Amino acid sequence: MSTAMIFVGLILSTILATASNSWLLAWLCLELNTLSILPFISKTKHPRAIEAATKYFLTQATASCLLLLAGTSNAWLTGTWDMTQMSNKLTSTTMLIALTMKMGTVPTHFWLPEVLQGSTLLTALLISTWQKIAPMSLLFIMSNNIQPTFALILGLLSTTFGGWGGMNQTQLRKMMAYSSIANMGWTVITLTHEPKASMINIFTYIILTTPTFLLMALTSTKTLQNMTTMWSTSPLATTTMALLLLSTAGLPPLTGFLPKLIIMNELVTQNLTPLATMTMMTSLLTLSFYLRTTYLTTLLNPPSSATSATKWRQKMTKNKTMILLPTATTSTFMMPALIP
Repeated sequence: MSTAMIFVGLILSTILATASNSWLLAWLCLELNTLSILPFISKTKHPRAIEAATKYFLTQATASCLLLLAGTSNAWLTGTWDMTQMSNKLTSTTMLIALTMKMGTVPTHFWLPEVLQGSTLLTALLISTWQKIAPMSLLFIMSNNIQPTFALILGLLSTTFGGWGGMNQTQLRKMMAYSSIANMGWTVITLTHEPKASMINIFTYIILTTPTFLLMALTSTKTLQNMTTMWSTSPLATTTMALLLLSTAGLPPLTGFLPKLIIMNELVTQNLTPLATMTMMTSLLTLSFYLRTTYLTTLLNPPSSATSATKWRQKMTKNKTMILLPTATTSTFMMPALIP
């Protein structure tokens, strides 16, 4: 019963934050959202989970302080708490830093890999997807008042560090965390020029990440070594996982390629071709570790691929696999024929 009430609070706080038009109400809803997710992070009663919950709380509390400072300063300067009245450069930049800290972008990204690694797969799913909706909605509302140069720098740094950080990871949750950082870079980089493209990118990422984490949870897969023995458990789930990873990396003609193509088109339209080229180069870093994971998943079969003991896992039944198959297939092959 208590878990259900906390989950309802998590959902309601996000909905109220996205529907609010006052910075004070948005701050209150984000605080409620933070307090609602903490019991899920620390539920396992493991020292690593407690550490992850502490890091998450401290980071979110710092971001909330910055958000309240920016909102209060803006209300003092303009006489209103309205989100659309962020004409001052200092307050809008401070608000951007606060909201990007909540989502996990460079340079305030260090908490995300550690928190995801200390959480369960389902909790990591919530942090990677649901917890980004409210801050992203607030960024969308104030996108007209964000400094374009600062947003472009944040986006490029996030795509670069997200790609480099995921290169040497053997833990899938940390790898997905760095993938999230890189994806947030793609979202922020076009936030001031085409906010709708940013929203398309973040929601496409959520659609692709959700079945990926659910498949990891169903197959008890947490490391790259576990990936090498996943085929013998469920070939169908393994194939779907490989397609989801490639789609998240942005490999055409899969779904994840569409928002990246739209963002590239917008950057070139704004005469930012050098920046678009650098961003495309950084996406190759993300593609490299996704290709490595896909190779381990589909092209290696036990026992020749693993010299150590094989992880015990419950055999996947056909019914369990079919639960996620429609969602995963739709999210992987949703690539439209025409780009608006």
